[in-house]
Amino acid sequence: MQNDNSTAAAAEKALYAIEQLVLFAGHTGLIQPADVDYSRNELLDQFGFSEPYPGEFTEGPLDSPQAPLDQLIDYGFSLGLIPENTDTYRDLLDAKIMGLLMARPSEVNAEFAAIQAAQGIQAATDRFYKLSIDSNYIRMDRVAKNVYWLQESPYGDIEMTINLSKPEKSPKEIAMARLLPPPVYPKCQLCRENVGYAGRVNHPPRQNLRVIPLSMNSEKWFFQYSPYVYYNEHCIVFHHDHVPMKLTKDTLKRLLSFVEAFPHYFIGSNADLPIVGGSILTHDHFQGGRHTFPIQKAPKEDTFTHASYPGVSLSTVKWPMSVLRMHAEDPAVLLEAGNHIYESWKTYSDPAAEVLAFSEEDGGSVPHNTVTPIVRRAEDGGYEMDLVLRNNRTSEEYPEGIFHPHREMHHIKKENIGLIEVMGLAILPGRLKEELDAIAGILAGDTALLGDVQSQGQEHPLALHTSWITELVSRFGTSLNREEAVKTIQNEVGTKFTHILEHAGVYKRTPEGQAAFRRFLNSSGFN
Repeated sequence: MQNDNSTAAAAEKALYAIEQLVLFAGHTGLIQPADVDYSRNELLDQFGFSEPYPGEFTEGPLDSPQAPLDQLIDYGFSLGLIPENTDTYRDLLDAKIMGLLMARPSEVNAEFAAIQAAQGIQAATDRFYKLSIDSNYIRMDRVAKNVYWLQESPYGDIEMTINLSKPEKSPKEIAMARLLPPPVYPKCQLCRENVGYAGRVNHPPRQNLRVIPLSMNSEKWFFQYSPYVYYNEHCIVFHHDHVPMKLTKDTLKRLLSFVEAFPHYFIGSNADLPIVGGSILTHDHFQGGRHTFPIQKAPKEDTFTHASYPGVSLSTVKWPMSVLRMHAEDPAVLLEAGNHIYESWKTYSDPAAEVLAFSEEDGGSVPHNTVTPIVRRAEDGGYEMDLVLRNNRTSEEYPEGIFHPHREMHHIKKENIGLIEVMGLAILPGRLKEELDAIAGILAGDTALLGDVQSQGQEHPLALHTSWITELVSRFGTSLNREEAVKTIQNEVGTKFTHILEHAGVYKRTPEGQAAFRRFLNSSGFN
């Protein structure tokens, strides 16, 4: 009897959660008034109900769908709708539920176009961003858990984040994913076929994803928001087709075209070579959004002009990486100047500065020089383009990359330095949250943990940080209060990340490095 009562109570809570979600969807505009009964019936069917909540429902709309979603997913697990109660499987059901509470893609596209025509592009993106949050495609409950601080540096404040918004898979799920065949459909997580896709253990669900069609450079592209929003209104612009990333003059033309249509957003591209490129090189895409990054605040240094590009000013920038900032009123002239720099850099070598454009491998020539381009509208309404020079060479001393985080930094970060981090926003792995908390504990007096780290060697969870912990204890001791310890660790990590950016800089911030930087500019006709 108790079990029957518990089952009935759980069912009643699930029915109540359905009412909460339908009310939330109507209140936020995910569905229209005419869709309310239809949407409720879709959810009732999904969870095996034939009738709605029997009691009186007088509650007002919630600010977030997460609480009723969690209630329904718990109930779904009890029914066997998901095989395990893990984040991965819960997310599969989460997206399915919210996909039933949304307009079709064509309706979302029509709304975006109507708002753009009546109120302008900023109003249209405001609405689309809110829809992406309300539909739980962007999980703000997880984003809010990210650790964030500002780090003082010689280059201005650097933004530091430990990313906790991207759910980690369990070891069992990772093992299962390895047994699955390589994905055939969708080919990758950026393909347009993801819209409405149910997902699987090795591919995230996307029933609540909506995308907006764009035309750039007379080509078909799509616009969406990132589900992990590393910064405000973090958007992704991706090619209609599954074509690999390749930086060309057309790339720069597309970026300029985008900021002409979306003047309130910046847009940039990862480099197109391994080591210095992004995590997905198989599908051409850009990242943008409404955020002022530290690189944008960095001051200009030396200024150059080129006789062939009147109206274009070019400056080096005080930044740990090698940045060229160009400004012009005319985007067509800026395009030509930017492409000239890019083409010049691709074939430029300066052995004295460790810059080699090519190496010979298996009888062929392997390119090493590329750029990370960033485009935005300037305060005066003109166009601004940053070209960050990149080189992906390796050596015996630096087998992971000469201009890449060096091995002494790998306990903090060993992944590629991509577009977002080039601009001064560190995205550190989620594992660091607990690891840094533990190390702060050592500085605040946890000598037992210190002893374990020292005695257990590679068996200890903090083994990756052993030498760093020894250094920290030598410098700061183990008698800091907790707040001091946390701030000390954050400062040390932020300083390391600044050094990581310096590692990735082709021309170092030394007199010799900056002289070599000027040699390149002079060689390409900028004086």
